Amino acid sequence: MSDMIKTALTVAGSDPSGGAGIQADIKTMTALGVYGMSVITSLTAQNTMGVMGINDVPQDFLEAQINAVFEDIFPNAVKVGMVSSAELAQVIADRLRYYGAKNIVVDPVMVSTSGSALSKDGCVKLMEEKLFPLATLLTPNIPEAERLWGKHISNREDMQNCAEELSQKYGCAVLLKGGHFEGGADDVLVHQKVIWLTGERIDNPNTHGTGCTLSSAIASYLARGESLEEAVKKAKDYLTGAIRAGLDLGHGRGPLDHAYRSR
Repeated sequence: MSDMIKTALTVAGSDPSGGAGIQADIKTMTALGVYGMSVITSLTAQNTMGVMGINDVPQDFLEAQINAVFEDIFPNAVKVGMVSSAELAQVIADRLRYYGAKNIVVDPVMVSTSGSALSKDGCVKLMEEKLFPLATLLTPNIPEAERLWGKHISNREDMQNCAEELSQKYGCAVLLKGGHFEGGADDVLVHQKVIWLTGERIDNPNTHGTGCTLSSAIASYLARGESLEEAVKKAKDYLTGAIRAGLDLGHGRGPLDHAYRSR
């Protein structure tokens, strides 16, 4: 059985409303035929309207969770999402390096869909120094990329320049997501070459957990042996379908329908 199913690990925060974080990741991995595992960095109290509280896991317990996974079911891919402190980021980077983890997709979650800050000061700097260089792919959205780049992004040329510079800076591929632009959802992938991925703008305000879903979908396809370019294209297609399904739950920005393909 171990040769028949691939495995993926998500290292991220928990979302009790089920739309983002490890819940979205596990749903995505399952929908895409991968055995999903999770290491929780933080417990959050959140829903479609916002984040009410964050309770970080102790450093030693975070390390224990990672060890427990890698020493038993070694993942074919790893997705790293919400990391709220430099101390937790350091543990993750150390453990991933120690175990020689492969196919690492880092979603630099800094702000939630509802606008709540999710990373403390100093965390981003440490991730830039220790975690991003371990990544196979970094998947920032426009606001996250602007923070990492230090410049404003106002058009496609800015997106490409930013993605190219971040890729060179961190030594990994970069998928810069354009969903925050009005009227379009094109993304740019810098991986040996520059690839523009055309996206469909869907009239659906329910986008809670889109970044989590896309990054875990990419990790899932990488775990299944797809090339990075194909993994990104197929993950983007899956995400588009999950948005188009039109699930409508909650009183704020609702979640996606991760299981739409099975309905």
